[in-house]
Amino acid sequence: MSKIYFVMPAYNEAENIENTIQQWYPVVKKLADEGEESRLAIANDGSKDNTFAIMQGLKEKYPLFEPLDKPNSGHGATVLYLYRHAIKNGADFIFQTDSDGQTNPNEFWQMWENREEYDFQIGYRKGREDGGSRIFVTKTLRLVVWMMFHVWVTDANTPFRLMATDKLQPIMDVIPADYFLCNVAISAIAVKWHYKIGWYTITFRPRQGGVNSINMKRIFKIGWKALSDFMTINKKLKRR
Repeated sequence: MSKIYFVMPAYNEAENIENTIQQWYPVVKKLADEGEESRLAIANDGSKDNTFAIMQGLKEKYPLFEPLDKPNSGHGATVLYLYRHAIKNGADFIFQTDSDGQTNPNEFWQMWENREEYDFQIGYRKGREDGGSRIFVTKTLRLVVWMMFHVWVTDANTPFRLMATDKLQPIMDVIPADYFLCNVAISAIAVKWHYKIGWYTITFRPRQGGVNSINMKRIFKIGWKALSDFMTINKKLKRR
């Protein structure tokens, strides 16, 4: 029997969060029914709307759901917070996606079937439907990762990934605790360390509701800081 945590960050997702839980909970429940120990943990990242109140109200209906609350620290720091939460609670596997309804729960099963063959399994957003600016960012990140880490990563920042905890833990030791682009760094290091990685083409729909909190101005600001953080991570990798 394995223990798997499904983890999602949430920020101002009042319009999406209930539908997202309804979509993903059957996956969690099916695994539990098959004898696996599974949980769905969603961390509210200091939302300004009633996201967390909605989450709390759904706890009784969905007993395998863990609503978590924390001060606002950004997407990456919240994802890392969730990874640490899952590791602390003894997860063997961690599956991460976002809470905005852009991913398809049915596409998880192909990863679960191959969990013993790969250390990391990551979705590839081919033909993503969330706008040209996001496609531009994905392609730019691919080049930046190549320049900084000297590895080619198909889609470094995909929020659709199944990871073996024993392989994720040592990577987290070299990533800053508040790092915004944590999944990019995790993907790059996993490739650099020659972990077994499976890539899958996945559906990536437009947001199902609400307003995206990331705009191009903020993307460039994040990207500029990411270069500095990438250099810090590289120094740690060289010391190891």
